[in-house]
Amino acid sequence: MNKADLISSVAAQSGLTKVDSEKAVNGVIDTITNQLKEGNKITLVGFGTFETADRAARPGKNPKTGAPLQIPAKRVAKFKAGKSLADTVNNK
Repeated sequence: MNKADLISSVAAQSGLTKVDSEKAVNGVIDTITNQLKEGNKITLVGFGTFETADRAARPGKNPKTGAPLQIPAKRVAKFKAGKSLADTVNNK
């Protein structure tokens, strides 16, 4: 499913127009993105938690040449599924 499919599904399930559904989906994505950028954690009870984590610098290898290189430290976005979502995905 891509973003256009998601918008169509939201429109069908909510009774909103596709234009309004697109605004809603974009609003949710923008809000989550901005909160993660500020270092905040977003918890949607029953669905899951979005948060950031710092990944330390580490040694690596260039896959083409095998030459050693240093992979820089960075902040990454993480998602942990909530119990309800995990149970649903696992048919429980």
